[in-house]
Amino acid sequence: MSKKKKVLLIIIIVLLLAAGGLVAYKYFFQKDEVIVKETKSLDSIKGFDYKLEDRDTKLYKEEFETLKKNLEGDEIDYEAYAKSVAKMFIIDLYTIDNKINKYDVGSLEFVHPDALENYKLNVEDTLYKYVADNTSLDRDQELPEVASIEVTDFQEDTFELNDEEVDCYVVQLSFSYVEDLGYDDNAKVIIVRQDDKLYVVQKSEIDDLEE
Repeated sequence: MSKKKKVLLIIIIVLLLAAGGLVAYKYFFQKDEVIVKETKSLDSIKGFDYKLEDRDTKLYKEEFETLKKNLEGDEIDYEAYAKSVAKMFIIDLYTIDNKINKYDVGSLEFVHPDALENYKLNVEDTLYKYVADNTSLDRDQELPEVASIEVTDFQEDTFELNDEEVDCYVVQLSFSYVEDLGYDDNAKVIIVRQDDKLYVVQKSEIDDLEE
């Protein structure tokens, strides 16, 4: 091989290596920028793990303030506490427009620890199943936001939890949306007390539980 051809071959190899290095650099270090909106905590309740985030709706924030006054007062009103938990559970669960994707399940802090895993999986596979990803803040999908909610019935009862009969609150609610997209508009929520904290252990539409 002549000296000219050797030099040309070396130049070609150098250029190929440089091009390959550039591609590898861009792939590993210069991926397209992804915009992720991080949620920020605005408030919390002393002695409890309830937190208010900047993405929470006005309705949710109003009920959070009601709950905070109750829980940080001299004596907790457990009936009012149960009603607030039921309302906030429904508001956050059915306000899907502010969720990032199907795995960003609402109301986790209200669910009993023993029921949490099943609750999350169930919501991901049903209510949130077709929620499009919004990591880049470019989602074009109509999703619900709860606009109003009221307690329509409140009773004390018992509930079987882990093979034990425990006291519970049964809260029936009616709610509406900013825009009606065909989602549930009523629910019956069963709440139990463990130590000083209340937890949701079951939720269903009112008609389903009465059948």
